[in-house]
Amino acid sequence: MRILLCCELYSPSIGGVQEVMKQIAERLVRRGHDVTVATTALPTRRFDELNGVKVRGFRISGNYVRGMQGEVSAYRQYVVSQDFDIVMIKAAQQWTFDALWSVLPKVKAGKVFIPCGFSGFYEPSYAEYFRTLPPILEQFDHLIFYASDYRDINFARNHGLGRWSIIPNGASEEEFSAESDPSFRGRHGINPDEHLFLTVGSLARTKGHLDVANAFLHADLGGHPSTLILNGNELVPMEWKTAADTLKSKLQEYLHVIRGIYQEEGFRFASRHVRHGLLKKVGISLGRYKAQKAVPAKSFKDSLLAVAVAVHQQSRNKRIIVTDLPRQDLVQAYMNSNLFLFASYVEYSPLVLFESAAAGTPFLSVPVGNAAEIAEWTGGGVICPASQDERGYTKVDPKVLGEHWTGLVNDRAYLRQLGCVGKRNWAARFTWEKITDQYESVFRKVATHA
Repeated sequence: MRILLCCELYSPSIGGVQEVMKQIAERLVRRGHDVTVATTALPTRRFDELNGVKVRGFRISGNYVRGMQGEVSAYRQYVVSQDFDIVMIKAAQQWTFDALWSVLPKVKAGKVFIPCGFSGFYEPSYAEYFRTLPPILEQFDHLIFYASDYRDINFARNHGLGRWSIIPNGASEEEFSAESDPSFRGRHGINPDEHLFLTVGSLARTKGHLDVANAFLHADLGGHPSTLILNGNELVPMEWKTAADTLKSKLQEYLHVIRGIYQEEGFRFASRHVRHGLLKKVGISLGRYKAQKAVPAKSFKDSLLAVAVAVHQQSRNKRIIVTDLPRQDLVQAYMNSNLFLFASYVEYSPLVLFESAAAGTPFLSVPVGNAAEIAEWTGGGVICPASQDERGYTKVDPKVLGEHWTGLVNDRAYLRQLGCVGKRNWAARFTWEKITDQYESVFRKVATHA
């Protein structure tokens, strides 16, 4: 089959959508299919084919609500005119889906759509979008959902849309069938008998790193040496150990900025920047700039730093590492951890929970997206209660998360059981190879009836 996969971002960009599409696309190519990905043109992408998958970039941004700019007409013409058997689009509220609304009747290929959770469903600015959506969805031959009970699949049910399947996410058997590397801990200064905890996601407030760090502060680990790795896409990996180290790091960062200003603008402008900016940057009072001046709200990074410092001051046996590990090392971090933590505010079907199960590492997650269903499917994790606000964001009380954390760590036999069961069920049902079987089956049925 000639298959077109449409998604806003693709490799070398990193993220959940990108990973899912890459895993499926490359496996379909290995099975003999001709696969192209239509996506946003990126200046960092220096290829038009990757592992047999053709990549067609378009300079487009925006969506139906914000407006779309760029090569929208060229994209529409490409999808309509090319002789594809299947066109599959992943995610609403982004241009590769929204731009095709007006030309869907002209698309001759079988049309498959993955709504991907409707993250803006409760946002007032998207009310018209979702009022307009039902007749758009009716034009697709098949819908694919990742969860059996979530806002997108319930939307389809409520509007009488019947041609759909539930195909879960998963984790790569190629990555997670590797053996655990016993040197991982030593390379990162972690003792063999130390508790190691992990959370993974971009370093943004909504990914829950700050909540996990606060829960670590509240968790009673009995004085046992413990390290929490907060892994995220940070430009410069950091390890925070003491308040003194932190202050030194911030001073060095600031002096680097001042040096650049001095070279570009001269001493006068650089000194003015020092007088006006240093107090805000590192909390030092200079001359007439006194501490009673209004203090701006803490950034996410500063808040995370404050918790990290508090953890290190609380106990010599606790520390937090904030880093961005290379993928191979991150897989080993999963495998070498005692527990995976997840406190994201909004998700659909988090890949990281499948990856934790694949590593044989138990997880403790808030009930975000279909995390509870993943825990049930894999048998590899526990769900911590958390509330949800009117916009659909999940927020956990760090003290409650810390209590659940403490309980799990104190029941090592249960942790081992969760890890073993999770890995066994992942291998049986949630490898990308098995999931690609399901996509391929849907594509064949749709292409036959298109």
